[in-house]
Amino acid sequence: MRSIVTLMSLLLVAMTAVATPKYSKHEHGTFVIIENEDGRTIGYSPKSGVTILECDGYAFKDLNRNCRLDKYEDWRLSAQERAEDLASQLPVENIAGLMVHSSYQLVPSQGTYGGKSFKDANVSVSALDDEQYRLIRDEKVRHLLVTEVRSAHAVAEWSNNLQALCESEAFGIPANNSTNPRTSPSGRTSVWGTTLSLAATFDSTLVARYGEVASEELRAMGIATLLAPQVEIATEPRWMRVHETFGESSRLSIDLTRAYINGFQSSHGKDVVEGAWGTKSVNAMAKHWPGSGTGEAGRDAHYAHGKYSVYPGNNFEEHLLPFTEGALKLGGATERSSSIMVAYNILLGQAPNGERVGAGYSRFVMDSLLRKKYDYEGVICSDWRVPNSYKAMDENKGKPWGVEHLSVTERHLLMIMAGIDQIGGISTKQYIEEAYNLGVERYGEEAMRKRYEESARRILVNMFRVGLFDNPYLDTEQSRATVNSKLFAEEGLMAQMRSVVMLKNSNGVLPLRPRTKVYIPSVHTVLSYGLARAIEQQFEMVTNPEEADCALVVINSPKSGKGYSAEDVQSGGNGYLPISLQYGEYKAVSAREESLSGGDPMEDFTNRTYRNKSVTAKNAYAVEEVVEARKRMGNKPVVVCVTAKNPMVFSEIEPYADAILIGFGVQNEAIMGIAAGVIEPQGLLPLQMPKDMHTVERQKEDVPFDMECYKDADGNIYDFAYGLNWSGVIRDWRTGKYSR
Repeated sequence: MRSIVTLMSLLLVAMTAVATPKYSKHEHGTFVIIENEDGRTIGYSPKSGVTILECDGYAFKDLNRNCRLDKYEDWRLSAQERAEDLASQLPVENIAGLMVHSSYQLVPSQGTYGGKSFKDANVSVSALDDEQYRLIRDEKVRHLLVTEVRSAHAVAEWSNNLQALCESEAFGIPANNSTNPRTSPSGRTSVWGTTLSLAATFDSTLVARYGEVASEELRAMGIATLLAPQVEIATEPRWMRVHETFGESSRLSIDLTRAYINGFQSSHGKDVVEGAWGTKSVNAMAKHWPGSGTGEAGRDAHYAHGKYSVYPGNNFEEHLLPFTEGALKLGGATERSSSIMVAYNILLGQAPNGERVGAGYSRFVMDSLLRKKYDYEGVICSDWRVPNSYKAMDENKGKPWGVEHLSVTERHLLMIMAGIDQIGGISTKQYIEEAYNLGVERYGEEAMRKRYEESARRILVNMFRVGLFDNPYLDTEQSRATVNSKLFAEEGLMAQMRSVVMLKNSNGVLPLRPRTKVYIPSVHTVLSYGLARAIEQQFEMVTNPEEADCALVVINSPKSGKGYSAEDVQSGGNGYLPISLQYGEYKAVSAREESLSGGDPMEDFTNRTYRNKSVTAKNAYAVEEVVEARKRMGNKPVVVCVTAKNPMVFSEIEPYADAILIGFGVQNEAIMGIAAGVIEPQGLLPLQMPKDMHTVERQKEDVPFDMECYKDADGNIYDFAYGLNWSGVIRDWRTGKYSR
């Protein structure tokens, strides 16, 4: 009898142990957090209708409300297993919604709230607007591009509201919000400068640290995908997107691409979900495959007048290297960039089948190269608004390059069958669904279902492994404390200062003494509050040049336009103009007589030459600012500070300057910090600075390092990897490794 009682007691103890929950629940305002012992932390909104399932003592979210644990709800399984299960369950309309990457979203919105403007609606800055409700509920969209926010706290609250709405819908699929590189004050994050300024440090450790900091800040704002880095090599100096790249060296771009993506995608310790992926990871979307920096004469493929990339140096393969040896070979635990964005451009002469369509429509670009040759299984996303139509050569709307004759639905189908998983910049799933139906007619239901499930699986994998399905909710006070914290802001400013390049320093003019009296000429410009504040942090500004110790001239690099003019067409020309890298009037006497590219349904010619046409930079007054400073200062020093987006011709201003500092998209505080000697200059040129515009015209759009560089009065040549410190020309491990 005693043995029976003992056995029953043991059974009761065992049953009690099995039944004991292995989790704890905590309420956090509008959402609930459940911490599983030795397992995943999950979060849900009680108002969403989601309930909790218990299995083996652990808690799981019943996202589809079927009262059983589906594979995709089981956080113990791999991201791949979960994605495959959910993809197989989704109706086509839900898959189509996943394949949409929305156009721009602002917090608060400029749209309507219940039919009223934000001002009149009396709603919180974190409220969802009518369009966002439509996107989530009607269009089944889960990828929203966030471009402007009021504050970190506001966007964190907005993200929680958005995730609760998503969770209330069928299948409970969360939002995977994205953003462009947030390197300016408008992004509310710490400021580290542009991609090109990071390149000017030549330091992969610093770039990786930027990725770690920025990913933590972005996740604190509910953003889990970054539309970056832009890794094309900038071999065409006139291209308008040079400042968004790592410069013109493929070797430097490879190393910095790896560091950047590893920094963003890697989580550590308790934040890990799978491998090195986790709740601090941000999916990186390397762009723009297979390179779009070789537009003829610097024109850009956002516009019909720049749709063609040319390769006069037969150097197409080098442009792949930052992708194939960088983004696709990270050397870190996340292995590859989770997503790749495809370029707009038509790659003249590169497709073996003679294909002449934009990269987003090209089987050669996506299937033959990226999928098959380089074995890429991540998400392929188009650049923005590719399938839309356009009505003018200089209009930045649709980019149906080479397929203008197809309907919008046919363009969508062509993109998807060529390899696109997600279409950027659209706000409806209509054409993706229509493309499915058209594909069923052409290829059969089984083939189309399989193709759409492939895209759904790839997209969902990226969402599962960063933890969005398990807990997409944010502690908004923690978000406020994390984003642009004092530590992160200081690190960012230091990184910016390390990127500033000192080009000239005759007679050791720099650094300036503390509280030096500086005269700021403003012949044509008004000194901004931000610039004045940055100057006053280090120096004393005076209005009389006679009282000054030196002049400080702050200018931007030349801005001469995009290489096309509708007015030129109206006056009988072909519309094509030179893009100049100098301030004063430039006449293109050495431009090509016959363009390498041409042809558009809106043009009845193919020769896009601009030979013998002239252009003057819109900010040509910058030269007058420097010259005037020289006149007024006499023998006193003139220090010129340039903010540059492209290489530029220095012959117009260098002879009048005693010292020149150049920053590639950094805050004024960083440049003034170098001028004041807060730290010693360390930046190196990530680009060549041409001698003149004739050498620019003679260089080949696809070839790096093929320009004769400018030589200043001190005998220094403004070539790639050149820069000065207080002792002279910098020669260190960076110049040893990367100098050509």
